[in-house]
Amino acid sequence: MIRKLGCFFVLFLLLQNIHGQEASQPKRFDFGKMWTFENPPKEWFKEAYNFTPDDAWFNDVRKSALRFASWCSASFVSPNGLIMTNHHCSRDVVTALQKPGEDFEKNGYYASNLEDERKAEGLFVEQMIQAEDVSDRILDQMKKAKTDVERRTLQDSALAQIIREYQNRDNWKNLRIQSVSFYSGGKFSLYGYKKYDDIRLVLIPEMALGYFGGDPDNFTYPRYSLDCTFWRAYENGKPLNSSNNYFKFKTSGAAENEAVFVVGNPGSTERYRTFKQLEYDRDIRFPVQLEMLKNRIAILQKEYDKNPNVDLLNEIFGLSNSTKAFTGILQGLRSPDLIGRKKNMEDEIRSKTKLKGEDPWLELEKTVGGLRKYGASVTLLGPSPIKGAAVNLIFELSKYEKALNMPDQAANLTKIREEIKNLSKKLNTEQELEYLSTYLGELKKFEHPENQYIDQLLDGKTPEKRAQKMIEKTDFTDLDKIEKIFLKDAEKFKKFDDPFLDAARLLSPKYNEAIAAFQSSTPKRRALEAKIANAVFNVKGNNLPPDATFTLRLADGVVKGYNYNGTTAPFKTSFYGLYDRYYSNDKKFPWALPEKWLNPPTELLQAPMCYVSTNDIIGGNSGSPMINKNKEAVGLIFDGNIESLPGNFIYDEISNRTVAVHAGGIMAALKYIYKADRIVNELSGM
Repeated sequence: MIRKLGCFFVLFLLLQNIHGQEASQPKRFDFGKMWTFENPPKEWFKEAYNFTPDDAWFNDVRKSALRFASWCSASFVSPNGLIMTNHHCSRDVVTALQKPGEDFEKNGYYASNLEDERKAEGLFVEQMIQAEDVSDRILDQMKKAKTDVERRTLQDSALAQIIREYQNRDNWKNLRIQSVSFYSGGKFSLYGYKKYDDIRLVLIPEMALGYFGGDPDNFTYPRYSLDCTFWRAYENGKPLNSSNNYFKFKTSGAAENEAVFVVGNPGSTERYRTFKQLEYDRDIRFPVQLEMLKNRIAILQKEYDKNPNVDLLNEIFGLSNSTKAFTGILQGLRSPDLIGRKKNMEDEIRSKTKLKGEDPWLELEKTVGGLRKYGASVTLLGPSPIKGAAVNLIFELSKYEKALNMPDQAANLTKIREEIKNLSKKLNTEQELEYLSTYLGELKKFEHPENQYIDQLLDGKTPEKRAQKMIEKTDFTDLDKIEKIFLKDAEKFKKFDDPFLDAARLLSPKYNEAIAAFQSSTPKRRALEAKIANAVFNVKGNNLPPDATFTLRLADGVVKGYNYNGTTAPFKTSFYGLYDRYYSNDKKFPWALPEKWLNPPTELLQAPMCYVSTNDIIGGNSGSPMINKNKEAVGLIFDGNIESLPGNFIYDEISNRTVAVHAGGIMAALKYIYKADRIVNELSGM
């Protein structure tokens, strides 16, 4: 029996080893599926979905999608300029549209007629009318360069010339032209946008529905969030006639395993970073950022517990969202399988690349290695709105001392003095003491052996004791003393001693040194990254999509559930689940529901609410429509699961899932809760 168990154990280890080897092998779509419209993967669509859309299909899809301001995606969903995007893309904008006595966060808003649709000043959407690959012309000019500096100069000159030329073409006139580079300068495209700046609010749900489940449910699935908002584009004071460029609403949504496409503007990915760059991210970049964010959330949460308010809550939500995103990325970077796939892919490309001169991977490794000692400092050391008044005062004092020693700085000195006084008013608080001690503690924790300086400031004390001593001993808590300090000339100020000035004279140069190290190495790093990206491109061809650039992309996938936590997540949820969460959590925030949502009809309960698919998305895709082969809107993207977060550096469709609001769920809420018959009819084409 023991011998049998021993054999079984050996077999188990062998199978585990085989599985590990297979899991770390590169996959076809490790670089993702964020396809550009000027280079769509027609052959792949035919292979995967037996789907061969023509150019007219791509043109219509491109013009039906929108970029929502500078932070989200959206789409036209009716011929009358009706726009669909997320609640979380809109909630900061709609506050200014409230009239006295209104509370959109608590009650939502629905314009029951056209005259009630409210214009949001400064809000705009952009529609991509034209897209063209101009790589050949740019690269041809860049061949003449002998140095990296010449290469960039010729690139910029060629792009400027092409843009001037296109501005005079009939089909590009009156468009905002944007040039975009891909593969670190391996490909170039021009995009022409039409801007609509008369955007009016039609409907926004209550915060309780738009962010149902709040931070505890963020990045989880199953989900029960009605994260949607409707706006309308106007032109010349009338609703836009968007003609045929809009997505018809399909209330029945998409079936399990059906092919679907996300059309939106993914913000940024880093899938072409080298293995050594990813090691830097794993060891320094993301751990430091996570520490800083978690500590600030803890400080803000204490303040919120004492003084609850929506602004503070939104700030906590924002930091929490970033924290979870970075946590997911870091977990991916620490996954032997995922990081192994990146390493093996890089080894394959290097083995197939014939080098002429220097090895760009090796040179980049040396350059990144030289930045490690500055990695924590460049993130933690400098001023920031989330670091508190004391930290920002340190750097304002450094600016002031520098300005005192420069000619013609009267106006600048006046401005800095006002900022110093404003920051000084906030020093004598428990919160500022915590901010400062946290800051000093972080600098101590992440101090690099080759870049030590914090002990000089701590002077043998703990960060908490030193922060307390600095605030107790400084003259910058007394307005009268501050005014006297401002009377000192440069020579006298130089001799003036104060704990905050001591910190400024030590920390500001160290911060500048770290910034300079990164900035001075940027041209070399970018040039090496371009060579590596070109090598990838030469080996793999243009069947690999470029990194996200907050420009319009088309991402294919299928509607599909996934295994997690020992169970299987269904591909869709229903409103029954919404009410289960409500009652299971004792009706408490963030699972509370507004009164109008109580006593729901059976038709609402049975309606689908959210669902998941394998589409490749990232931040910036929020508000993207999900469509089917017939260009019908079957859902609205609003999130990804926690397993999707390594998508920053690698795409893994096994458990990576996009989370969307179901088109049927949106329609059911409009019909049964908001009684928004006008919008229901418009979406139904009536």
